[in-house]
Amino acid sequence: MDARTGPGGGVIRFARSSLSVRVAVGGAVFLGWDGAEPSPSYALPGAAPEPDVRAVLEPDKDGGWRVVSERLLVTVSRHGTVELRTPGGELLRRDLPPRWWEPSGEQPSDGARDGAGAGKRGREESGREQRPSRPGRWMHRSHVPADARFFGLGGRTCGPRLPSGSYRLHESGRAPGGDAEGGGRGARADTGRDPHQGTPHITMPVQLVVADAGTHLVFHDNPREGRVTLREGVEGRGSGHDRPGSSEIRVTGGPLRYWVLAGPPARVLHGWARLTGAPALPPDWALGHQHSGRLFRSGQRVREVAAQYRLRQLPLRALHVEGDGGRPMLRVLRGEWARPTGPPPDADGSGDGSGAGSRGDGVRVVSAGAAPEFALRRSGWAGMQRGGGMWRDEVATGWEGLRESISFVLGLGLCGVPYSGPGIGGSTAAPSPELYLRWFQLAAYFPLFHAHSAKGAGPREPWAFGPEVLAGCSAAMAERERLRPYFTTLAHLAHRTGAPYVRPLWWQHPRERSLRECGDAFLLGDALLVAPVLEEGARTRRVRLPFGRWYDTVTGASYEGPGQVVLDAPLSRIPVLARAGAAVPVSGADGGIELEVWAPAPGRRGRGLVIRDAGTPGDAGSGTGTGAESGTGTATGPGGKGVDGGGARRFPPAERFTVVHRDGATVVTREDGAAAGYPVRLRS
Repeated sequence: MDARTGPGGGVIRFARSSLSVRVAVGGAVFLGWDGAEPSPSYALPGAAPEPDVRAVLEPDKDGGWRVVSERLLVTVSRHGTVELRTPGGELLRRDLPPRWWEPSGEQPSDGARDGAGAGKRGREESGREQRPSRPGRWMHRSHVPADARFFGLGGRTCGPRLPSGSYRLHESGRAPGGDAEGGGRGARADTGRDPHQGTPHITMPVQLVVADAGTHLVFHDNPREGRVTLREGVEGRGSGHDRPGSSEIRVTGGPLRYWVLAGPPARVLHGWARLTGAPALPPDWALGHQHSGRLFRSGQRVREVAAQYRLRQLPLRALHVEGDGGRPMLRVLRGEWARPTGPPPDADGSGDGSGAGSRGDGVRVVSAGAAPEFALRRSGWAGMQRGGGMWRDEVATGWEGLRESISFVLGLGLCGVPYSGPGIGGSTAAPSPELYLRWFQLAAYFPLFHAHSAKGAGPREPWAFGPEVLAGCSAAMAERERLRPYFTTLAHLAHRTGAPYVRPLWWQHPRERSLRECGDAFLLGDALLVAPVLEEGARTRRVRLPFGRWYDTVTGASYEGPGQVVLDAPLSRIPVLARAGAAVPVSGADGGIELEVWAPAPGRRGRGLVIRDAGTPGDAGSGTGTGAESGTGTATGPGGKGVDGGGARRFPPAERFTVVHRDGATVVTREDGAAAGYPVRLRS
């Protein structure tokens, strides 16, 4: 075993393998076996990030090596075991030497061999350069702390916490169907066939591991087909020993290379966005309610649906018209839903035929032939967030499908794709009125808020389920419009920091173990907690609260976390709570922005953020608004450019606010102490 140092780390050579260790600027650590390099890679927006020259490969005890960086301590034993620890020395991950199964006709071998060279023949090749990227399949096994919980792997339906089991990875660009196989709610046993045959969904070899020792993300950058097997650990009781958790990835071939990022969840996702590219900033219409379907095969049908939305004053922002096979043909955009000036165009492509046309009546058409700056996709891989978001219209209709939609959105968000949302009501059958309404109420707080009309699954228009459901849907849509300034800022924050709109309850408190297990509620940004109703006939909802004071946004009642509370959940609404001290930007009665402020707890202060949307290319009109929470700098690509590719594009500044309780009153000021500059509505 010997080593060659280089910028940010170096290369360690074993008997029959070599391992490259490199710390990049920003804190991400790259590890590549047998000459595997970071690029080329679809996941990266350009060249690999520059190495951090402060990190140096140096000898360690017992003949091993180590690299000390600002956020991770990487040690490599003489047998090829890699340990990743926090700067304080706590173990995050132990990667065992990989094993390869080389095809016949390649290097002579007796089957499997390990990465350090202890194969069955034990052939010594010390100092010999290895060929890059072995063609054979490989397996890589890792151990994590006993209390660790796994998240991610793309848009899974058995989460958001991934239970022990085996998870298929589809080859990049293919989505043959199926989902997690394993135990737990929503997981399905591996029977050798896909449980949802033909259902496209997204898988990524991206794991977010949350433990008391810290949070880390690991990304195996290989688009080949494979499988990940997860096993949660067991903590010993009394004098018993802990059994660590494990993760094993098997891939059919290609390079064995991976990245690791560590830190608080927000920092990890920020680093992931810096590495793979910032999420695209959605246009104004994409933050409102949308309707899509394969039933809109005529201009008359499109006009009828749009007319019904107008008649009932329901704020529809876009109609997606699909052709054969679900491929989009047209997108009908409405800039100002309250005052449309004419009917939508025919669905036969009326317009200029170039893909983007204006009819002079307040309506625009965008065809699939145009190259959109923000695309909605049904499949993709790591890095897809650079071009848009993910929608999934093939979702099982039922209460289980409703629950799975939360897992799907949370899982994608933790993999760096913040904009997503399944179709309301599912697509396999006609939902009951109650199921449709509860799904609609939940979807109003997803980034992508849309209903999809599938063939044979019945209608998806709110007025098709009776007056009570229509009233509930109208209220949900009105609340979404009121919160549009908040969604706009969450979109900007996702673009600048990589933070998802929809976040798990443990986002700010990853060491709170009870929150890691909670998958039936989520945070919308930092300010709001959404607790959807997921059971038929339920009119109350048990909600687990993170630390701090929380207010019911309807009744104003306050609750202290951590703990559990039971809230009313009538058919007309779902429970939504606001964090004490939050300043949430909303649309006022006059259409302008105002701050809805929730009183801070005694002795504490709150915060808020407003980012005005300067308007984005391809919008149906000028931008709306703002949002509330803290934000940092823009996520950039390895070359330092904004990863949306613009470079010259200017984004609106962030306006930060402070909320304090002073002299018996709640006071809101800008960060520099100046007046808020917006109307303030106090809630408590």
